[in-house]
Amino acid sequence: MSERAFITGITGQDGSYLAEYLLSHGYEVHGLIRKASTFNTARIDHLYQDPHESGARLFLHYGDLTDSTSVASLLRQLEPTQVYSLASQSHVRVSFEMPVYTGIVTGIGTAAILEALRRSEVDARFYNASSSEIFGQSKPPQNEETPFRPRSPYAAAKVYSYWMTVNYREAYGLHASNGVLFNHESPRRGETFVTRKITRALAKIRLGTQTKVFLGNLKAKRDWGYAPEYVTAMVKIQEHPEPVDLVLGTGTSYSVEEFLDFTFGYLGMEWREYVEIDARYMRPAEVDHLTADARRAREAIGWDPKIRAPELAKVMVDNDMAALGLEPPGEGFSVLQSNGFDWFKEPSLKLSGREAKG
Repeated sequence: MSERAFITGITGQDGSYLAEYLLSHGYEVHGLIRKASTFNTARIDHLYQDPHESGARLFLHYGDLTDSTSVASLLRQLEPTQVYSLASQSHVRVSFEMPVYTGIVTGIGTAAILEALRRSEVDARFYNASSSEIFGQSKPPQNEETPFRPRSPYAAAKVYSYWMTVNYREAYGLHASNGVLFNHESPRRGETFVTRKITRALAKIRLGTQTKVFLGNLKAKRDWGYAPEYVTAMVKIQEHPEPVDLVLGTGTSYSVEEFLDFTFGYLGMEWREYVEIDARYMRPAEVDHLTADARRAREAIGWDPKIRAPELAKVMVDNDMAALGLEPPGEGFSVLQSNGFDWFKEPSLKLSGREAKG
């Protein structure tokens, strides 16, 4: 049987890139999606294949990731070789407003998938998407030996999902691994996350439909990478002979202020003329500085990301400008092409030319 992957969170940033990457490598891909009155598949619409046609390799299934019984039934039916647990309520600030929901989806949801995998007795490898937020205020750089000090409901839920993955590995012999991903962004990032909020606002300011962008803590420092690189690490972790828990990041960190410098400066603009602080976007408990020490990932799976925050900013600005019909500088597109990112295509753009969505 060819490789068959099952992905929760397939409609999100990482899930869509992962599906695209796996399809480009010959996988059959199945995704779990929630039933709603509106579709939330924009990030994967360009991958759509009519399941009734021969050769289709992408299939979507309605379900609830916290319902381990129905998920176990689905796993028995599909018999995947790899399971990726990516679904979560992933916005840190929102997790303070919805702590119980965040715990259920982000924490218990992972446990439910693990239990479904155990019940189904399907021989599949399991990957859990953990987060650098679990380190909280632990001193940077953070690696696999750094103590967990979560500072938000989201981070606490991710700590639970991390240890449940380890527990199911040790208790039941599952090939279950954790990838502790530091911040990774892209044009598919949700518009409420700070990097995309900035690049999208910049494009709208340039278009003339927006005048200000309201932000929170500008001093927080993060290790920002490029999301498509991180999904390749997920696959490498699954392919590792033994289950592993690995930190994934670029090893560089920049403040939100510096990211503003990269984005607005790219267009020759001064961000201080357009940015205002709104206390509503401050976290009750802040995480000041996250920087990855990913040496173990380089040694174990040969993963070495190429794109850092300065280049990432250009990629995201180019895409957001092009999506609004503006002519971007194009340096971001050149960065991708020079680094060989040819296995994916942003849903709203032609990578080669900066054409707006029709």
